[in-house]
Amino acid sequence: MKTIQKTAIALAASGLFATSAFAQSAPAAAPEAPEASPITANVTVVNDYRYRGISQSNFKPAIQGGFDYAHESGLYVGNWNSSISWIGDMYANGGGFVGKGNTGASVSAPIEMDFYAGIKKELIGEGFASDFGVLQYYYPTSGIPNTNGLTANPNSTELYLAQNFTFGPVTGFAKFSYAVSTLFGAVNSTGSYYPDLTMNYDTGVWGLALNGHVGYQYYAGNQPNGATVWNGASVSNVSNNKLFGYTDWKLGVTKDFGAGLSASLAYVGTNAATNQGAYTYSSPSGKNLGKSTGLLSLTKTF
Repeated sequence: MKTIQKTAIALAASGLFATSAFAQSAPAAAPEAPEASPITANVTVVNDYRYRGISQSNFKPAIQGGFDYAHESGLYVGNWNSSISWIGDMYANGGGFVGKGNTGASVSAPIEMDFYAGIKKELIGEGFASDFGVLQYYYPTSGIPNTNGLTANPNSTELYLAQNFTFGPVTGFAKFSYAVSTLFGAVNSTGSYYPDLTMNYDTGVWGLALNGHVGYQYYAGNQPNGATVWNGASVSNVSNNKLFGYTDWKLGVTKDFGAGLSASLAYVGTNAATNQGAYTYSSPSGKNLGKSTGLLSLTKTF
């Protein structure tokens, strides 16, 4: 899911009213700039959809997009969507449930749909907006077989609070997300949480900004023997059936081309653990979905 940050787009007026030979000696007034629309939209193409460091598209490109509505009171609502493959991969040949009676199951779950709402206000001061909200991850699915309690519904709900900050050319936010439902199909995982920190530095050169991010995903609750998490290794391989938390990070640079068009190049990775030789987050072919890699994306904001 994209980082929920509202981008203000300033629309400047161009030129002054022309004056004629018979105009008054006082200069003509400049027209007022039109009000920025409370609705913005965005579309992105990326070579691999990574969320909290884990590939959601099995290392393949994804197309993403959504919209935000922000009221002057600070209230906002939005929707964001991305193509995915991880749910279908989980039940396919070579997926997490091979050998559990579900080999070759035909599961359709091609999209992630995120719905969120909250309030964002500068409670501390200008440039320091506090953000409180709720986020619903929804995955339209069909054909998921009965796993006898080894997985939960992938749909998930999180509450979050974030504190944005601005110090000259440095901007960013610290955020804490808390799951009030099971999280991404992991059984007994209500109460999982994810604190993270994101920072950006505007270099002032060629529209370039440097980006940095670090976060820690903690999964609450014990898992039943044989459970599989995010098409990864069987939880029976995990000590005391307890999921390991992991750290993810990103270092990157963003280029603003103007007119709402930007490109981003980043290096991302995780320290997601292995269990008895198998990755906790693995693809059907056995590759580590949390391995370090480069990401390239192109975004258009309207």
